[in-house]
Amino acid sequence: MKSTFQRAALATAVAGLCLSTAMVQASSHREAPFITERPKVDGTDFYMFRSYEDGRMGGESDNGYVTMIANYLPLQSPFGGPNYFDLDENAIYEIHIDWSANGQENLTFQFNFSDVNQDLQLDIGGTMVSVPLKNIGEIGPGATDGEGSIATRQEYTLRVIQGDRRTGSATTLTNKSTGENTFKKPLDNIGNKSIPEYAAYADTFIHTFDMPSNVCSGEGKVFVGQRREAFAIALGEIFDLANLTDPLGDRDAGRNDLANKNVTSLAVEVPTDCLTRTDSETAGGDPVIGGWTTASIRQVEIINPEPTDKNFSEDPMGQAASVRGGAFTQVSRVGMPLTNEVVIGLKDKDRFNHSQPRNDGQFAAYATNPTLPNLLNIVLDGAVMVPEIYPRDDLVEIFLTGLTLFDENDEILFDSKPVGVQASEMLRLNTAVAPTPFDEQSDLGLLELDAAGFPNGRRPKDDVVDIALRAVVGGVLPFLRDENGDPFVDPNNGAPVTDGAVVTDDLLLDDHRFPYLGHPLAGSPFPNGGE
Repeated sequence: MKSTFQRAALATAVAGLCLSTAMVQASSHREAPFITERPKVDGTDFYMFRSYEDGRMGGESDNGYVTMIANYLPLQSPFGGPNYFDLDENAIYEIHIDWSANGQENLTFQFNFSDVNQDLQLDIGGTMVSVPLKNIGEIGPGATDGEGSIATRQEYTLRVIQGDRRTGSATTLTNKSTGENTFKKPLDNIGNKSIPEYAAYADTFIHTFDMPSNVCSGEGKVFVGQRREAFAIALGEIFDLANLTDPLGDRDAGRNDLANKNVTSLAVEVPTDCLTRTDSETAGGDPVIGGWTTASIRQVEIINPEPTDKNFSEDPMGQAASVRGGAFTQVSRVGMPLTNEVVIGLKDKDRFNHSQPRNDGQFAAYATNPTLPNLLNIVLDGAVMVPEIYPRDDLVEIFLTGLTLFDENDEILFDSKPVGVQASEMLRLNTAVAPTPFDEQSDLGLLELDAAGFPNGRRPKDDVVDIALRAVVGGVLPFLRDENGDPFVDPNNGAPVTDGAVVTDDLLLDDHRFPYLGHPLAGSPFPNGGE
């Protein structure tokens, strides 16, 4: 089992350790030209970690649970009415798991959304007139009218697919509380007048299901809905040629540009044993798994010049604003954070979003010969040196294969590289490493001896931007070995590069439970005067 993590040895060795998922990774907000036109299917972040909620961490005879969170529809302003931020009912959203280390999905969780509409009307002078708002009354626990006050809401089906995402064995999951094969999604946090008790309201949309017997036995959880944006980054500064206030200063000296934004999360928790396999088709029962999320849309869309009310009536002649058809085609992909945003070249960003991990050899040059270290050297006026080592084997491991780290005596400190791995970009998690309780977590993950954190998977608290900035300028090099078995040299001696933004506790649920990300900011009243 790959649970190796020599804390004492690593403590001596890592004064400047920088592990990462690679270059300024964190979140893929509007990262490719095509996806800017399709915000509903724009994947922003993917988290995968051993669950650290009380009672879910496991023990000697229990491997606990793994939580996966896929975030979509970036940069949501809480006051974004009247339609707010529903997901695309003509798309499919998926979370993929590779337990065979071959760059192909073994298991897929597939979400398919549908709108549920009713034409809410008021009697205006004897004429019934449709209202322009999403709701006309109070919603949530204690509300007298409930769903009767909602003009449009969403629900979804959840399928588990074993094997290929399109041709594998698929099972539609059953909602254990209702016995139906649909799960409801809460409305976005419109405001305190519409939904006075949003936290209690949203919690009623945490659903349970039984995993398919042909995959594993055990109960899982699912939640889909708006959450507080928990990714912290000085977004404007990063994309203004890394115009950072003090890149070698205090880690919280800057501004988190996403602090007052929401996002839509698709969160699933299942027993760890459902994601690791020991049969002959896997990588020898290796506890390291890979994960990523994708969204796909129909190939064809025809715009209707005269849409009617198809979605709000039973009129068979009604027509939506557009009609879509054809096969589903992948248009968004997120595994390692910010890979496509700041690593892949502009000309290949759309191609990357449409590609699958098993074909990532076409993008290898972006890891072996990266541009970002040179850009950082230029824009930071030489404050950091460029590691003149090519190919950049450290970034290949970080991005494409998983990491094997050594101490000065060539003993393995940490290993997240699956047996027989095929190079492919995805987030990797060594499930044999026990989760760290929230109060003991370091937001620098393995950088501060917390082996359950990034880059061993990714937790909501992990400051992947700082970890990544340090890694891209060579921080992990001394813990790898060249072809002669010698350590590489970090020209920056573990320089503590930072963007000045950290994940603060108020962005997360204060009781540290599923789905972990904090309740979304309300559209009214909005904090900080709308800043």
